[in-house]
Amino acid sequence: MSGPTAAGTGPSVKVRLGIVGLGSVFEPYAALIRDLKYSGRVEVVAACDIVAGRARRVRDFLHQDTAFSTDYADVTERDDVDAVLVLTAMPSHGEIAAAALAAGKHVLVEKPMSIHLDEAAELVAQARTSPGLLVCAPHVVLSPTYQALWKRVVDDDEIGTVLTARARYGWSGPTWGRWYYDTGGGPLFDLGVYNITSLTGLMGPVKRVTALAGTAIPQREVDGEVIEVSDFDNYQVLLDFGDARSAVVTTGFTMHEYRSPAIELYGTTGVAQMLGDDWAPQGYEIVRADTAGWTTYAEVDPAWPWTAGLRHLVDCVIDSERLLIRPEHAYHCLEVMVKARLAAVSGETQAVSSTVDPVPYDPEAIYVQRGGKVGHDYRIRRHRDD
Repeated sequence: MSGPTAAGTGPSVKVRLGIVGLGSVFEPYAALIRDLKYSGRVEVVAACDIVAGRARRVRDFLHQDTAFSTDYADVTERDDVDAVLVLTAMPSHGEIAAAALAAGKHVLVEKPMSIHLDEAAELVAQARTSPGLLVCAPHVVLSPTYQALWKRVVDDDEIGTVLTARARYGWSGPTWGRWYYDTGGGPLFDLGVYNITSLTGLMGPVKRVTALAGTAIPQREVDGEVIEVSDFDNYQVLLDFGDARSAVVTTGFTMHEYRSPAIELYGTTGVAQMLGDDWAPQGYEIVRADTAGWTTYAEVDPAWPWTAGLRHLVDCVIDSERLLIRPEHAYHCLEVMVKARLAAVSGETQAVSSTVDPVPYDPEAIYVQRGGKVGHDYRIRRHRDD
């Protein structure tokens, strides 16, 4: 089977995968690949990594042998590969994804789709004419909890117009992969991209962006060696959605732990919060102006994996499902991040020229819990004196 002929051919057809990159990101994807293999949806026919010794990871994590190369072209050019997973270091994402699309393959590329706007724009253009589909991480819009929140906030208008929002994702930073700390790496592209994807899916396209950023920890120990950090590791990003609507994203390799919600949405008639992280949600809660306290809704699917874009790609290829993760959305988020970094360097707010259409959900297909745990709000409420 070839990429363009795969769609709509029924569940008996398998999508033949080629994997480029067998490092730290491969392991969580491998868990989903195993599930898809055992259910007869995919088979792995080729793998690649620039480190030859990682060939054994295919057997370690997928329990099989497969063709292996240190040259990604040996995967993207294979006739028996239908879809290519790009799981490499961020700087090479765009180049490999472009090669796979040019070869007519379906592509899943980890975030960001590229670290260069011009390269990303070419990917979007390629995806519009290529027989292959392009799915760009992060996959947060596929989360059942995110979709339930979207349904209540956007489709059902339960908290009115969202006027301001806060989002956060950070940790102390990786101790492997020095490219995380090179120019073009950093927490904004690695972590903040989740929040920006989530917020733009809920609030629409960003019009302007400004940011404060810096290198808070100039030296890090990575792979047993002390290195100099050459990119920012600490960000506060302010997003302007127009019409006096805004949001702030806090991200960095400077945050050991936090317990606050991943996403906070403040509307004209209420507030909604996603608990946990947007890539690993733990439910959500809503309070409205006409209620006495918060209603907490349990996580819709505790087993949902942040690698779910692969299952979505396979479902789109085999069953002709509607593609929910659009390259244009990934490009818009990339422009926001690139412009945020430029704003931090220049001290000037940057205009964002791209836009993004709403995620094409089918509202009727989204499961929304109608019963939640109601808790009293013990904060002092401000009332007008009568």
